[in-house]
Amino acid sequence: MLFNSIEFAIFLPVLFCLYWFVAGKIRVQNALLLIASYFFYGWWDWRFLSLIAFSSSVDYFVGIGLGKTNNKAKRKILLLISILVNIGFLAFFKYFDFFAENFYKAFTFLGQPISDPILLNIILPVGISFYTFQTLSYSIDTYRRKLEPTKDIIAFFAFVSFFPQLVAGPIERATNLLPQFYKNRVFKYDEASDGMRQILWGLFKKIVIADNCAIYANDIFSNYGNYSGSTLLLGAIFFAFQIYGDFSGYSDIAIGTSRLFGFNLMRNFAFPYFSRDIAEFWRRWHISLSTWFRDYVYIPLGGSRGGTWMKVRNIFIIFIVSGFWHGANWTFIAWGALNAIYFLPLMLLKKNRMNTDMIAEGRLLPNLKETAQIGTTFFITLIAWVFFRAETVSQAVAYIFGIFSDSLFSIPEVFPKKIILLIFLFILTEWFQRNKQHALQFVEIKYPAIFRWSLYYCVVIVIWMFGGNQQEFIYFQF
Repeated sequence: MLFNSIEFAIFLPVLFCLYWFVAGKIRVQNALLLIASYFFYGWWDWRFLSLIAFSSSVDYFVGIGLGKTNNKAKRKILLLISILVNIGFLAFFKYFDFFAENFYKAFTFLGQPISDPILLNIILPVGISFYTFQTLSYSIDTYRRKLEPTKDIIAFFAFVSFFPQLVAGPIERATNLLPQFYKNRVFKYDEASDGMRQILWGLFKKIVIADNCAIYANDIFSNYGNYSGSTLLLGAIFFAFQIYGDFSGYSDIAIGTSRLFGFNLMRNFAFPYFSRDIAEFWRRWHISLSTWFRDYVYIPLGGSRGGTWMKVRNIFIIFIVSGFWHGANWTFIAWGALNAIYFLPLMLLKKNRMNTDMIAEGRLLPNLKETAQIGTTFFITLIAWVFFRAETVSQAVAYIFGIFSDSLFSIPEVFPKKIILLIFLFILTEWFQRNKQHALQFVEIKYPAIFRWSLYYCVVIVIWMFGGNQQEFIYFQF
């Protein structure tokens, strides 16, 4: 079920009314959320409900087992069962064909041709990368004794399948979200109304920014050989705002929807295109995934401790694995490796924690240095996004060479003034609200009601008038 669909517009208020009708009955509310979440997920393809149910069952009973033993060997075996089942499912559905095809190509390249690879052409279950990591966090944190294993199977299943963030995050930690299922939720008007504002802004980012940018990005990337360098650069910019509006828009809707039901999810985006270096960008982009890899992969590998070789190795591992998490294609691996190359100089010079404050804090505009830093970071991010969007690595390389051709400074063949104006207004709005959780949050200054409601109606009208053709969220494929 899509957030930007008529079905969801009916589903959400009906569930909201039923949920608060049984307020105070925590187990009933949890059961209702579980049923609703399975209905939400099954709307796409009911057959994959068995997959999420089995994964949830394995980790639930692993948690029970971890709570019953202090034997180190048994605890490691239980954790290994959880990892093998979850990563095994993910590898089978997402990467089987990739490895089979590349295994065949490798032998053919070495002059030892084998029979054609057996490709299963399996349909990738929506959200499998997200809920797999979410339920794994429970097993790992329980193993590390950071979390007491739960005996409430309804609460646990509801935690794994919680519908707002089930298919595209944020990837919640069990330590944060699971305890919220044990507590009595009380309806709070201020939080719910701010959640509605965040939903509205998320819909604007998805429907107006992402879906409109997608039309031009898709055309330019599909026909990159026919366009000038200036148009290719514009196509990369359109994709940058498409993926940002699409993914952060989903996160805003998920977080806002959760607040309607008394839950608080972690922030997933913090205005990343205002970053002054690539390290700051990764602290602001897809925060739930970045911190997941940091805590469960990077730090166990040694993090930034040890010698230079270990630091370089760990950075490349974390970025390449992150790239591969996004999809079974060499383009994602190249994208991850390129970001590692961007990040390395900052880490080796110990400047990766240099920009942790709010940019231009207390000032209306950034200074020249900050403007140059933002522009440079955005540009190198654009180049990396080309690999993320391209079908093949060779296509990405050709696209980048096309950008830096003699026609870079020519007039673009594609120049949609309406979309460019909307992007400009979008950037401006987020800039002035960069110290907030989202662009429609008004907490410190009590603006007059007529101003706030006029703004909300303007956003609704813009969504109605300028909404692009409905498209699925990009991250559904991951």
